[in-house]
Amino acid sequence: MSKVTPLSGFPEFLPSDRIVELQFLDTIRETFELHGFASVETRAVEPVERLSNQGEDADKEIYGVRRLAAEAGEDTSLGLHFDLTVPFARYVLEHGGKLAFPFRRYQIQKVWRGERPQEGRYREFTQADIDVVDSGELPNHYEVELPLVIAEALRKLPVPEFVVKVNNRKIPEGFYRGLGLDDVATVLRIVDKIDKIGPEKVIERLVESGATDKQARLAVQLADISSPDTSFVEQVRALGVEHPTLDEGLEQLSQVMAAAAEHAPGLLLADLRIARGLDYYTGAVYEIYLVGQESFGSVGGGGRYDALASDGKTTYPGVGISIGVSRLVHRLVSQGLLKGTRSTPTAVLVALNAEEDRAEAMRTAARLRARGIPVEVAPAAAKFGKQIKFADRRGIPFVLFSTENGPEIKDIRSGDQQPVDPAVWTPPAADVRPGIETLQENS
Repeated sequence: MSKVTPLSGFPEFLPSDRIVELQFLDTIRETFELHGFASVETRAVEPVERLSNQGEDADKEIYGVRRLAAEAGEDTSLGLHFDLTVPFARYVLEHGGKLAFPFRRYQIQKVWRGERPQEGRYREFTQADIDVVDSGELPNHYEVELPLVIAEALRKLPVPEFVVKVNNRKIPEGFYRGLGLDDVATVLRIVDKIDKIGPEKVIERLVESGATDKQARLAVQLADISSPDTSFVEQVRALGVEHPTLDEGLEQLSQVMAAAAEHAPGLLLADLRIARGLDYYTGAVYEIYLVGQESFGSVGGGGRYDALASDGKTTYPGVGISIGVSRLVHRLVSQGLLKGTRSTPTAVLVALNAEEDRAEAMRTAARLRARGIPVEVAPAAAKFGKQIKFADRRGIPFVLFSTENGPEIKDIRSGDQQPVDPAVWTPPAADVRPGIETLQENS
């Protein structure tokens, strides 16, 4: 038998950590549904042509899909989706005649990116997205609503303090055009690397791309501006650059920040360094960071896109934001902050005195399950001490015994053992299902 070798970038959880991930997914899903978002699931593959040319080196990261036994001339132009926004835009175009607009959707699925694996960077991971799309026009108030929904979901979870950094793509675009830099996409991609390579290297690369030293330094100065309120407008104006698109972006971001200050003070930080590498964003852009762990990178993000979903006749502008569930959970688990309270859903182990008792034990288990209690029967008859150790290793809190005096339930954590009627007994609510144990104080 060949040796099993792990594949880097394709993380797999142990059962107790998977419980943490499932709790996150359940909470996120329930929160999205509380806000009226409907669930959709799209296929894993899209035409490579649709996936490519989206910026952020997307072309290099797409996994191509083909049959190993593909014949000559067989179509091999499919790729695994690298995010959920591009396939969702296709979904809207394909099913637009059957959807009611504005359409509110959430989507929780795997995505694949062929990038170099490192901490927090995976080749396969789960994202949880919400988007609102409309036909023709999309009001700006959705750009405020979506980060508030995401924040509500995260605040229900044992997540450290976080901040949603927000910008508007029209601000750097208008600023660069006001400087005379018309290759906006190139400037954005260079400036977007400022955290990785530093401002001086960014200036150097901007000059290499055709900017003057003054233009490059002003672009970096713009990226240095941030504020928890609308004061960023005065800071931008002080740089002395004017352009109608810049004016529009400043106004739109001011509306977002003013509304956030009313509904969720301190949640949003206007940060003009945020650009998002994907080219389809046209308005608000978001990045979610854990406070004090910014060097880890964002654990979510998104933005507004006005032309991604268009069939030439009708355009469906949208705005969306996602949580990188795998990235976030792996970070918290690997830091020793969280773990599952047990490695199995089972709350009760029905013990066996002898193998002949299995049929009755299975009937007892069925009665408990009928009342929503997760139960399993011991794998084999053995001394009670051995069966208790089996339950303890798996984190099962209760063992149900048949004794001379009738059924008894033992809480193996406290050692307490009492007579019980399996037809009516129910464990404490906190023990029915596994939960998340916080191992350190999140701050």
